[in-house]
Amino acid sequence: MTGAVSPDRRRFLTAGAAVLGAAASAQLWLPAAARAAETSLPDGVFSLGVASGDPLPDGIVLWTRLAPDPVNGGGMPDRMVPVEWQVAEDSRFRKLVRRGTAQARPEYGHSVHVDVRGLRADRAYWYRFRTSGQLSPVGRTRTAPHPHSSGGSLRMALASCQNWQHGYFTPYADMLDQDPDVVVFVGDYIYESTPSATGVRRHEGTGEPFSLTQYRNRYAQYRTDPDLAAMHANAPFVVTFDDHEVDNDFAGEIPQDPDKQPHDAFVARITAAYQAFYEHMPVRATAVPTGPHIRMYRRLEFGRLARLNVLDTRQYRSDQATSQAGAQDPSLTMLGARQKQWLLDGLHDSPARWNLIASQIMMAETDLKVGEGKLWFYDAWDGYQAERNRFLQEFRQVRNPVVLSGDRHLTMISDLKEDYADPGSRVVGAEFVGTSISSNGDQDQEAFRKEWDPRRPDNPHWKLLDAHRGYHLFDVRRDRIDAEVRVVDTVRQPTAAPSTLARLRVEAGRPGVEVV
Repeated sequence: MTGAVSPDRRRFLTAGAAVLGAAASAQLWLPAAARAAETSLPDGVFSLGVASGDPLPDGIVLWTRLAPDPVNGGGMPDRMVPVEWQVAEDSRFRKLVRRGTAQARPEYGHSVHVDVRGLRADRAYWYRFRTSGQLSPVGRTRTAPHPHSSGGSLRMALASCQNWQHGYFTPYADMLDQDPDVVVFVGDYIYESTPSATGVRRHEGTGEPFSLTQYRNRYAQYRTDPDLAAMHANAPFVVTFDDHEVDNDFAGEIPQDPDKQPHDAFVARITAAYQAFYEHMPVRATAVPTGPHIRMYRRLEFGRLARLNVLDTRQYRSDQATSQAGAQDPSLTMLGARQKQWLLDGLHDSPARWNLIASQIMMAETDLKVGEGKLWFYDAWDGYQAERNRFLQEFRQVRNPVVLSGDRHLTMISDLKEDYADPGSRVVGAEFVGTSISSNGDQDQEAFRKEWDPRRPDNPHWKLLDAHRGYHLFDVRRDRIDAEVRVVDTVRQPTAAPSTLARLRVEAGRPGVEVV
């Protein structure tokens, strides 16, 4: 099941977010005398900032959540609150193009999702919200290029794995300076771990989140990181989730520890986690959860330059294998039949120069055993090899496939091979596994090299391996993708010194990736 939302329910949730013409809301941004007559709310309702996401050529999703007491349930009254919004062509809002009123509903944590349409392609816009006389921060966003546009370039950042307790989210400060057109976030936006007295920062609460309120509090805490908030306010995000938004290494409706989490209890936990994810992400109403189901796999177009296929590798997967024979079981699936066919169709029918796949977990092989034999991570695509290998075979017929992944807390950049069991098999694509924003903290680089360098001869497809914190930056053009691995010197302090660790290139028509 994909948990599709009924048309009536979707209309109910988005009715207040329908786009209104600039003349349709004459009372927007009321004068002081009119504002005084409004029902007051506690100060600081926009404590979680603003965000945008999922850009279209003519539209964008705008997000905020009213939460004057963010890590204690939000602090809002149990009633619907109208929230006015504006979109302009300039940061001073002199050239308004869209405005309207959305409803912040208590059953959705007083979150607001405005699906604005009627915008112009490939241009920047500014937006803001107001309620009860309080103004939100101003956000900047950008629409996608025109569907038939084949030239130009796209600057894209890849991020994942931001653990509050392991460090500050300092890589976002550098990302802000690099000014990407869009940020692709491939999972582990929050961590569900218990508060730690030894962490750089301490999780709120007293244990792991299980209820909706507890998940809301955890998301709210993460949203207060100033560098993350600033990045959200300056570029649209395309987000998907991995495991820690729910429970470490979960698969479908199977928890990491089924002996401790009975099925019904875990389903209730998934239901809460998916709703909190929706409430805090700039996604469309197609992602409104129905119980323990949420539709997150989707496709975004950036003209004819790039098609971005966003995967969900958690909700539909078979339980993880526990042996090498299990990892090669052809009945195991990572994506489920419907999503798998959707991805194949989107790759083969694509008009785009570049076919990008946002996958939460690594697709290339990781052989952990030095010397003869194999040892794999079963929670990655290595644990679902028959399905992975079928995709790699299909890549031979796909124009310029590039996979963007996370999860590992490492930079692992690889050639994608048609058959990893055959060292001489052809290269069919490239994969960038982005390092973490903060997860694993400031790693001991010498210890990392001692552990991982001996494995490199058994993984000749690896082109770059590193354990610094940071993100990847891509400049996508028709003839090539230029990539930078951007890293910071520390996440243990609120500020850090950024640098370029490496530059890489993927050339159109030549599968694989090279260090420049």
